[in-house]
Amino acid sequence: MTIALLAERAFVGRNTITRVERGDPGVAVGIYATVLFVLGLADRLGALADPTTDHVGQTLAEEQLPKRVRTKAEAR
Repeated sequence: MTIALLAERAFVGRNTITRVERGDPGVAVGIYATVLFVLGLADRLGALADPTTDHVGQTLAEEQLPKRVRTKAEAR
């Protein structure tokens, strides 16, 4: 599929499709979703947003957990 055809079907400009191909973070996530839909890959969107596959995010979340949890009896 050409860039021009993909852009037409996704209702965006050719420059936006080029930015999507480069992975530009300035492109709205809705544009990425639309492009995936046009390409017939919309079913992969759920996997992309699945927190169980985000190992970096899980590590960062674990670092924010308290190191020690006190019970009420210990707090006195």
